[in-house]
Amino acid sequence: MMELVIDSIRVSLLNHQRVVILKQKDSERYLPIWIGPPEADAIAVRLQEVSVPRPLTHDLMHNCIKSLGGTIDHIVVSSMENDTYFAIIVVRLGDKTVEIDARPSDALALAVRANVQIFAAPEVMEKYGVRLDKDSGLAVVGTDEDANPPTKVGGPVGEEERERLSAFSDFIESLDIGDLDSDGESKPKGDEPVAGD
Repeated sequence: MMELVIDSIRVSLLNHQRVVILKQKDSERYLPIWIGPPEADAIAVRLQEVSVPRPLTHDLMHNCIKSLGGTIDHIVVSSMENDTYFAIIVVRLGDKTVEIDARPSDALALAVRANVQIFAAPEVMEKYGVRLDKDSGLAVVGTDEDANPPTKVGGPVGEEERERLSAFSDFIESLDIGDLDSDGESKPKGDEPVAGD
């Protein structure tokens, strides 16, 4: 498994959808996942440590798991099928482990509440992880540099590859590499809300 951290939550300039940007720990590879506004708010509220007077839905889920004697161990972005990501919430109940199928947005909202690790299956990162090519500045989707050559978005690709990348084409085209400073750290823009600001 590959460990990820939440880098930021952004609004796509093209369609105003929320995108959570997960960054692979100890790597410059990112995994963008589109999420709904309520889930984006649920993640951001916790990351920004905003207090709410009553439990939100994900607080309720976390409280239910704890009240029933369970603890959230970690979450995994496990696969992608038909442009939809799938996730698993791993819960420990005594000496037993239970895997709960979930949308990644809900799993992430629980992960930030339980302060647990976020992982992605290696095949997810290999197929859908995004890097910025240091030489050309183009967004690159696919395997690491030392493996087979990845597909550069914006260059010529075959029909099968185009279909595989369909979930990312709009987002990648809207990326502004000015968001990253020379150290690869994300810089917030004035009109783009970033979690943690």
